[in-house]
Amino acid sequence: MSSIPVGISACLTGQAVRHDGGHKHSRYCTEVLSRWFSLHPLCPEAGAGLGTPRPSMRLEQHGDGVRLIAPREKRDLTPVLEAWTERQLEGLASLRGFILTAKSPSCGMSRIRVYHPDGEVARRDASGLFAQALMQRFPLLPVEEAARLNDDALRENFIERVFLYDDWCCVRSEGLSAATLLDFHTRHKLQMLAHSQQGYRELGRLLSNLRGKDLDALADDYITRVMQLMRKRVSPGAHVNVMQHVLGHFRDNPGFRDHTSAGLRQAADAQIAAYQRGEVPLVVPLTLLRVMQQQAPDAWLARQHYLAPYPDALGLRNRL
Repeated sequence: MSSIPVGISACLTGQAVRHDGGHKHSRYCTEVLSRWFSLHPLCPEAGAGLGTPRPSMRLEQHGDGVRLIAPREKRDLTPVLEAWTERQLEGLASLRGFILTAKSPSCGMSRIRVYHPDGEVARRDASGLFAQALMQRFPLLPVEEAARLNDDALRENFIERVFLYDDWCCVRSEGLSAATLLDFHTRHKLQMLAHSQQGYRELGRLLSNLRGKDLDALADDYITRVMQLMRKRVSPGAHVNVMQHVLGHFRDNPGFRDHTSAGLRQAADAQIAAYQRGEVPLVVPLTLLRVMQQQAPDAWLARQHYLAPYPDALGLRNRL
């Protein structure tokens, strides 16, 4: 599997570019994710020439706008950072995801404090200036903070979105057609069903008749909806629904009972129920479904990324 290009705040790779001359090295990023992601480190503050170490900075509310201020020096660093960001953004179009540093006035994805000039907190719901510009320029791009990757569900959701978005970018780069659009949708159907039944149905209706439509415009609308849908966390109940859907598809296969044992079928039912009760992780019933697919191959299920949306070695479904 080729490496997927993913941006990352440079301090997370161990580079000493923090304002105090330190770093926030994430070994999960550099030792685990780097096996599948080609990490592209970037530090907006150091890159903009603000020095390392450098005076502490914060976001301040000035009129209707937010500025990046070094309060001790009473210096407005917004123009410097914004000019650097604008120069960099075009070169980031090939990325399939971005991992940011939390609590940073430049790289924080959310929950960043904005102060009044007198030092009082005005609000706590901002994004860092670079992070905000990144997400505005590339609204489809999966973005997450490294600290939030410690949450099992958030980590799995981010990585699943990166792999799906990479698949979409490959479809676009190889040339979009009605056939490639429908093929993409087909292989991700069960993933979409897991994330949102309503969204899954709406996407099906969107693609129900492509004749005479502007394919590029429809594809842009389609992938925007897909990436929004994929941000929703999958509940255990939704996983159970999809796994029961897979079992139903197996049962419709004429050769299913001829190639799978009754014990395996009963075990799959039992482990789906055990997962629903919270007694086993998601990987257990899914492994049985994959064994069934090996014993009674089904062409449609073989294409479904839901059964293996990312490398097993990541171990993501062992903790869900």
